[in-house]
Amino acid sequence: MQVALRSLVYVHVFLQQKQVTMIGLLLIFWLMLPNDAHSAMPKQGENMPKHNNALIHEPSPYLQQHAHNPVDWYPWGEEAFAKAKRENKPIFLSIGYSTCHWCHVMERESFEDEEVAAAMNATFIAIKVDREERPDIDQVYMQVAQMMNGSGGWPLNILMTPEKKPFYAATYLPKHSRNQRMGMLDLSARVHVLWTEHREELEKSADEINVLLRQRSDVNKEIKDLDVKQLTQQALQDLEQSFDAHYGGFGSAPKFPSPHKLLFLLRQAKVSGDAGLLGMVEKTLDAMRAGGVFDQVGFGFHRYSTDDFWLLPHFEKMLYDQAMLMMAYTEAYQATGHARHATVVREIAEYVLRDMTDITGGFYSAEDADSEGVEGKFYVWDKHEIKQVLGKEDAELASTTYHLKEEGNFHDEATGRKTGENIPYISAHTWQSQQNGHEEKLEAIRKKLFVTREKRIHPFKDDKILTDWNGLMIAALAKASAALDEDKYLAAAQKSADFILKTMKNKHGKLLHRYRHGDAAIAAHLDDYAYMVWGLIELYQAGFDSHYLAEALQLNQQMMTDFGAEQGGFYLTSHDAEVLPVRSFDGWDGALPSGNAVAAMNMLKLARMSGDNKLEDAANKVFSAFSSLITQVPAGFMHMLSAFNMAIGDGFEIVLAGDKQSKSGQDLLKVLRTSYVPYSIVVWRDEASMKLIPFIKFQTPLANQATVYVCKNFQCNQPVTDSKAMLNLLQFDPAKE
Repeated sequence: MQVALRSLVYVHVFLQQKQVTMIGLLLIFWLMLPNDAHSAMPKQGENMPKHNNALIHEPSPYLQQHAHNPVDWYPWGEEAFAKAKRENKPIFLSIGYSTCHWCHVMERESFEDEEVAAAMNATFIAIKVDREERPDIDQVYMQVAQMMNGSGGWPLNILMTPEKKPFYAATYLPKHSRNQRMGMLDLSARVHVLWTEHREELEKSADEINVLLRQRSDVNKEIKDLDVKQLTQQALQDLEQSFDAHYGGFGSAPKFPSPHKLLFLLRQAKVSGDAGLLGMVEKTLDAMRAGGVFDQVGFGFHRYSTDDFWLLPHFEKMLYDQAMLMMAYTEAYQATGHARHATVVREIAEYVLRDMTDITGGFYSAEDADSEGVEGKFYVWDKHEIKQVLGKEDAELASTTYHLKEEGNFHDEATGRKTGENIPYISAHTWQSQQNGHEEKLEAIRKKLFVTREKRIHPFKDDKILTDWNGLMIAALAKASAALDEDKYLAAAQKSADFILKTMKNKHGKLLHRYRHGDAAIAAHLDDYAYMVWGLIELYQAGFDSHYLAEALQLNQQMMTDFGAEQGGFYLTSHDAEVLPVRSFDGWDGALPSGNAVAAMNMLKLARMSGDNKLEDAANKVFSAFSSLITQVPAGFMHMLSAFNMAIGDGFEIVLAGDKQSKSGQDLLKVLRTSYVPYSIVVWRDEASMKLIPFIKFQTPLANQATVYVCKNFQCNQPVTDSKAMLNLLQFDPAKE
């Protein structure tokens, strides 16, 4: 989070090998001078009252949080940029989200402060953006931060010209400069001088940064031949090298769940028969479920662990983490048959359906880490309260099981001292052995603690409904409903899908990104289409309602029309979207699989469901578009490698024919759904599906019995009618993989 124009030196040398002008170096040096090296900008007054700024009418919870700041915030829009040009001021762009802990800290320290607000209002036109509403804006300016500083994060603060050209990037900024971190008062003063006295050089720097940004964002047109098996092995080697054999997970603290990595490992373990890969997954899943990163009392996963052993989390809960982890535990259950993984699926679903589901059926976005201004306060316990709630005997069992101590069981991050508070966690061994026979008693204890905790002041809930994250949760619930035979999960997934398909489209039938309190708005991005199509595909395979398959095909076609790049792959924004400094084109996995990777997997599945080979061609063009980058860093493209493995022949096409409600049909389906057959598609031949999937017309049931047709690599086996024969056909041959 180091911030200064000095970083341009490194950008120039590394990316362009150009020389920096002498005046540029002087400006860089001047920005880093001590506070007293130049005069401060005059203040407007000591007692600027708080007021309602232009964010007051914005639906975004994050923008609403800042609507009463004395900073004269504007939402992103032409009004703000026109005002900046009219008043000849630079833009202060601040990007965050409603459950961001350090966003709250910066607001309390700087944006709610009258002195800081006066300085900002005098120097800048201030714009607030909710990154969850506008991922397109966030992605562009996050690239700037990473390019200038080597890293990024939220809050993300960008200084730029009224023409949207950035010249400075920072994350958290305190009120006063400290520990080599620029403070808001110093920043405002120095930028005021630069803008008024060195405007030409500042704009020249902004132009240079804009050129570098465009070069970095240019679509790589070099196409390379891809050896997918070799690249897959390289990615697996990277995972094995970064795997924490003691505590599970990858790398060191802060440690993220990274469920897309676990899904990649699960699929490769299945097709290769490598038990070691499966062991890495189970080690990680068990350690996370046992640790404080999992809410042992109310269920659901926190964002990440601040330590190596999954104890002390960053306490916010994100919908997309619940969805991706639910899929990882579901596939782990299918791959191993271990009931404890199915238990975690049910626990995540209980949390989501209880706390994160709107009456409309849509799913909320997130819950904050903070309550009453303190991170994690809602989730921690002291021993005295435990004794009061549970009584002596149950308190002793709870203390033993959940590692609760009088002095507390974790160290404060800032001071390193024990706080007297406890985060409930259990040992992975205890979790694997199902709590040593105390399951019923411990469940009663958990419920008592949950009832008590519900009386506390809850963390803030971001209740906006996002199409992309809902698509992920629809996919997760649909997969779980099939694997666990839980009708209520299927019903919840269908209700969310129906809500989005009915409510979150514009008059032209195109998806919208965000819904809140009756307002559906913001043009959808690539991830909205890709994740929603993913959800609809899983929803069809869970319930075989052809309506959802038809919607998936239609939305996928809309995505290809509006987002497709000439060389293959997809831009983040539609061809008719607002023009930003660059149009993002990205295939990397981040916290979530990239939209391009998900789109490629979707198109392969839809091609094999519908028989439309053009979709398979489009998927292959995605791989080609990112081929140069994939060969450089295969571990950054794990979901795309999964799709590529499907493209070259992994997986099966499975067609069931006959009466869905018959005993033989249900028996076949149950065996199929509890088995692990990655990269495969499943369709049921009926009148509705034959309109979408013409080739299944001739795959008829045998002797009025439910029948299974299994195909692979454009070859179909003889149909079978019993589950054992079906499973024999669904075996991967590690020797060929």
